[in-house]
Amino acid sequence: MDRSSRRRQSTAVSHASPFIFAIVVFFLASSSTSEKAPYPTFAKDATKAPAESSYDYIVVGGGTSGCALAATLSQGAKVLVLERGDLPYGIPSVNTINGFITTLADLTPTSASQTFVSTDGVISQRARVLGGGSALNAGFFTRASPDYVNKAGFDPKRVKESYEWVEKKVAFEPKVLAWQAAVRDGLLEVGVLPDNGFTYEHIYGTKVGGSIFDVNGNRHTAADLLEYANPTNITVFLNATVHRVLFKTDERRARGVLYKDMEGKEHMAILNEGSLMNEVILSAGTLGSPQLLMLSGIGPAKHLMGHGIKVLLDQPMVGQGLSDNPMNLVLIPSPRPVEISLIEIVGITRFGSFIETASTHINLPLLNKFSSHFGHFANQTTKLERLRSIIGHHLNIDPSGFDAGLILEKVMGPLSSGVLELETINPNDNPKVTFNYFKDPRDLQRCVQGMETIVKVLESKALSSFREPLVSVQDLLALVVALPLNLRPRHVNTAFDLQQYCIDTVMSIWHYHGGCQVDRVVDRNYKVVGVGGLRVIDSSTLLNSPGTNPQATMMMIGRYMGQKMLEERLTLRMK
Repeated sequence: MDRSSRRRQSTAVSHASPFIFAIVVFFLASSSTSEKAPYPTFAKDATKAPAESSYDYIVVGGGTSGCALAATLSQGAKVLVLERGDLPYGIPSVNTINGFITTLADLTPTSASQTFVSTDGVISQRARVLGGGSALNAGFFTRASPDYVNKAGFDPKRVKESYEWVEKKVAFEPKVLAWQAAVRDGLLEVGVLPDNGFTYEHIYGTKVGGSIFDVNGNRHTAADLLEYANPTNITVFLNATVHRVLFKTDERRARGVLYKDMEGKEHMAILNEGSLMNEVILSAGTLGSPQLLMLSGIGPAKHLMGHGIKVLLDQPMVGQGLSDNPMNLVLIPSPRPVEISLIEIVGITRFGSFIETASTHINLPLLNKFSSHFGHFANQTTKLERLRSIIGHHLNIDPSGFDAGLILEKVMGPLSSGVLELETINPNDNPKVTFNYFKDPRDLQRCVQGMETIVKVLESKALSSFREPLVSVQDLLALVVALPLNLRPRHVNTAFDLQQYCIDTVMSIWHYHGGCQVDRVVDRNYKVVGVGGLRVIDSSTLLNSPGTNPQATMMMIGRYMGQKMLEERLTLRMK
């Protein structure tokens, strides 16, 4: 199938911080019916799992990389996927754009999203559902750059084929309407050139990217990639929380995993005997994989012993190199109606910042509801009176809300990094994470340049019809400063100094990565150094975030490595 035939139109979705969307984007009722799972025969609740079972490969985590990996491995081996969440298909809010905020706002213990707050005071989410982050995020789909592929040591031809394998199932072309078109034209007007049209490729300039939402607004997660699986060779146990990897201690070789179902009953999944190719693969994500390595005795010895964990391998780099790409934005109340749109356009600058946009109707009652929930932490308020005082009386604000767009910038890389540590020895609990946003001054400079570009776009002719002429850029910055975007303090000069603005209003764009990095914890084949039979294949292995959004690349890597592992298996059998 050629690419043009795969360019199906969709309503695209952004991937900005869940709480900024909850506050300043849209909140629509989820009225769509649940989509049924396309593979009912091999996906089961873990309460139906036997006490002990054996497989060739055990994949811990059915996320963006895990689903692609497992589907591929099942073509030549017996595979088990252990997912701590449920199917996305039985959750209407996950399946559609309309339920985007509903899912993120669900704080119940079994929800598809699990909220965490870094020590930096930034609120974020991690997935607890089959499909991983692709079942929660805002759906932007774009490839990594050729330079990224080359530095990773990948075969470019295999990479291209792997991306296309993914795109046939989950990628769509969005239809660009008025607001998105205006920002696109504004980016081109201020010099983010050339105009690259629609493409999945990572190219300097302004482009329309892909989406995992189709023309009807239905989400297509990485779980859809399991439709490629050989149903006789794969088992998926849901609501299965892995507590530790089991080892043959005399050989320091993984032999299986211990997991519990939602009723608390223990189960063991064991690797089949007779082949050194049989392996456990951790695909539990940036927070889950380093956490699980530590719970299994692999990590900084002093830290593990402090939690009463027996040390199997003193590996001080587990949990290190943890990064999150900073994101900052501007909210623009519009005097004319705007469409409900999410990220479709991206400006890829040469100085290391990505500019994106969304538009909607701001629901003020909802805004105040979220303010009351988070505002007491951040000592902030978004009451209607406060909004009016910021933007004066230049806009006639209806108590029910107003139309607006937002423009955001994401810092590439980033260069700053932090650390992940255990908070408890319960795998259901979030680990302690520190990202050290803007610790490297080059990240802060990129943010400032990104914000300066946004200001130029705001002042462009292309955007003039969406701007109230008496509302200044300074007013717009002050408006964002007043919103409870994070738990970080505000300063007197926050709205007047772009460096301080970046620091004080920073949010997560969900692209956190690191903790089990290549050449530090795993080798170039993603094998954990110092033990046998164990790999990590997910975002925790990344040194920096690929492209403008990593989800396409993580699915690609799952496919790429699955094929490579099967080829290695076949080669060993032939010897």
